Amino acid sequence: MINKKNLIDRFIRYVKVDTTSDESSNTFPSTKKQFDLANILVKELEAFGLQDISLDEYGYVMATLPANTDKKIPTIGFLAHMDTAPDMSGTNVNPRFVENYDGKDIILNKENNVILGVKDFPELKDYVGQTLIVTDGTTLLGADDKAGIAEIMTAIEYLVTHPEFKHGKIRISFTVDEEIGHGVDHFDVKKFNADFGYTLDGGMIGELEFENFNAAGAKVHVQGRNVHPGYAKNKMKNAMHIAMEYNSLLPANERPEYTQDYEGFFHLVKMEGGVENAMLQYIIRDHSREKFEERKVVARKIEGFLNSKYGEGTIKLDITDQYFNMREMVEPVYHIVDTAIKAMDQVGVKPLVKPIRGGTDGARLSYMGLPCPNLFAGGLNFHGKYEFVPVESMVKASEVMIKIIELYASK
Repeated sequence: MINKKNLIDRFIRYVKVDTTSDESSNTFPSTKKQFDLANILVKELEAFGLQDISLDEYGYVMATLPANTDKKIPTIGFLAHMDTAPDMSGTNVNPRFVENYDGKDIILNKENNVILGVKDFPELKDYVGQTLIVTDGTTLLGADDKAGIAEIMTAIEYLVTHPEFKHGKIRISFTVDEEIGHGVDHFDVKKFNADFGYTLDGGMIGELEFENFNAAGAKVHVQGRNVHPGYAKNKMKNAMHIAMEYNSLLPANERPEYTQDYEGFFHLVKMEGGVENAMLQYIIRDHSREKFEERKVVARKIEGFLNSKYGEGTIKLDITDQYFNMREMVEPVYHIVDTAIKAMDQVGVKPLVKPIRGGTDGARLSYMGLPCPNLFAGGLNFHGKYEFVPVESMVKASEVMIKIIELYASK
């Protein structure tokens, strides 16, 4: 149905463009090199003959495939992000193909003894006989989310080259800085002008997500008092020890490594400092809005307790809400979930409806007025050298998009 060779060629072309975002940057987008891919995509969209193509100062690419029927059909948006995670290098990505995968361990880098092993990644067994695109063991792959971009572009190519396929107005957008939580900071939902959308940013084949964590970031600033250790009794306040005490007062079994599905957590992501000053950085997550608010209360109570113990001003806690569970915004238009499930069934994909243990651009877009569930892009083990994507999953992602468009056009 779709041109698999073009899909693969696009994906390989895109992953070779370094688009790593930078969470320490004060610019938007956080890295100028994201424009490198944006410019490539604009030229390809122009070659397709799409309309209203734009690349704005923030790096957002938008385009329109006009309706080819007078029938009243909702305007559907499809979105994917161009940046890759700063967790690991996206420079000099050199993907390779594992044809007709035999179900055994894959040597990614013999020199560095990097092995994509079945014992550590048992999901590999689900893709026996398929073609896998893997890394060379030194960088991430970039399937998150360049697989999504390639799938959208390939679906659009199909629609353009098959004018007999009737469809409504389609809007597409490629965004920036999703990996550092700023993907839609400047996204113009009114300009995008879709009735609803889908992000292609999920993982394994079949994933469909319309609920995600409520999320906050927290920084614990500890003010200690440094005194010569020979004269420190009853005077020194070691900020590092107090910081460790703060962490010890959080529930130890409510960390990412001990939770799954709808269970929330406190996740310590960074710590630094010395005797005089220390800092702990957390992310706070929960699917339940009520439990999410309770977690923030727990963090505040520990702040109060330690300040009463060590003196006011010893602990300063800053909490910033980041995004909320999109389910609240999607449920009033639940047909967009039902249609995606139906589309998967009709192209031979088993739907895996599951909560996102994280967030996507779609979560924030849903609260900005664009209900936007998340569809699978097909990749696994994102953000590291063990990342891979089965070609067959990418093909099915494009087919699901086309089927969604067909189902809305036939209503």
